[in-house]
Amino acid sequence: MKSAASESFLVRPWPEGSAAGSDLSEDGRGGLLLRTGAVLGVTLICLVVLRRWIAGGVCHCSARLDGKTVLITGANTGIGKETGRDLARRGARVVMACRDLTRAEQAAEEIRKSTGNGNVVIRHLDLASVYSVRQFAKDFMDSEDRLDILINNAGVMMCPKWLTEDGFETQLAVNHLGHFLLTNLLLPILKSSAPSRVVTVSSIAHIGGQINFEDLFFSRRPYSSLESYRQSKLANVLFSRELARRLKGSGVSSFCLHPGVIYTDLGRHVYSWFPLLGTLMSLPSLLLMKTPWQGCQTTLYCALTPDLEGRSGCYFSDCAEMETAPEGQDDAVARKLWEESARLVGLKETC
Repeated sequence: MKSAASESFLVRPWPEGSAAGSDLSEDGRGGLLLRTGAVLGVTLICLVVLRRWIAGGVCHCSARLDGKTVLITGANTGIGKETGRDLARRGARVVMACRDLTRAEQAAEEIRKSTGNGNVVIRHLDLASVYSVRQFAKDFMDSEDRLDILINNAGVMMCPKWLTEDGFETQLAVNHLGHFLLTNLLLPILKSSAPSRVVTVSSIAHIGGQINFEDLFFSRRPYSSLESYRQSKLANVLFSRELARRLKGSGVSSFCLHPGVIYTDLGRHVYSWFPLLGTLMSLPSLLLMKTPWQGCQTTLYCALTPDLEGRSGCYFSDCAEMETAPEGQDDAVARKLWEESARLVGLKETC
């Protein structure tokens, strides 16, 4: 009897490959797959939320522009091209002012085909040349009967220290002085087409910028491409603000904006200095930067939103009014910059 009791409590080894062992292994694999799926799901949701946040605001204005004329500088690529496409789709006559006419015609033809609007034309404009800006403005005034929206979009970013044919440092010349002269020369037709708007594309990079009146072109101090870029973008903000002050009551409104950090070829100079950086940034950039379509939304908001005239002189980002850096609110510096800019480009009469 005692022997039988001992036998009944004998613990035997678990048979290898038994059904219970197999079930336990499958449960472990199932749990691992479940946890992996959960992590991937949460990651995907986070990426979607991040992309929506980066995309920023969207211009929901449905206004038509039939019979209106829009002029966009630097419209053959990036946000300028997408701005032109949207405005052409709304029925506007779109004048693309570009330095490279071959690329401009290719972009214009693409816009014509995608929108069905054949009223998209190109004109040559080199913002780095005072002569070119004056010639462009003269030809425009002679051939066009109205100008409803002027979009100062073209720009260069952090290029090497180059001087224009007029002896100006390139970033300040293209980003600010060229647009300053162009806008002033086109004011008669803007006023005759009122209500009209001037939209100037600046950047959040104006924060920390400084207008160095003693050495605007880095003639006496070491050249910094970033410092130069910040100066030019601050100049955009101050120009737009002073333009609004001078045009008050004229029917012409002035707006300035930060389009966002956009995946375009604007940063080509930075990547050319550091090729490895360009390679490393290529994939993250697709995730962390706006597309050109997303980048043009605030430009469209400033150009199209009804009843925005009361905010003339203001600064916008992600389709909402934002406060500029303190440097961008200095009216004394804005007036001094206006006067110095007029002197540099030989503009004797301004608004």
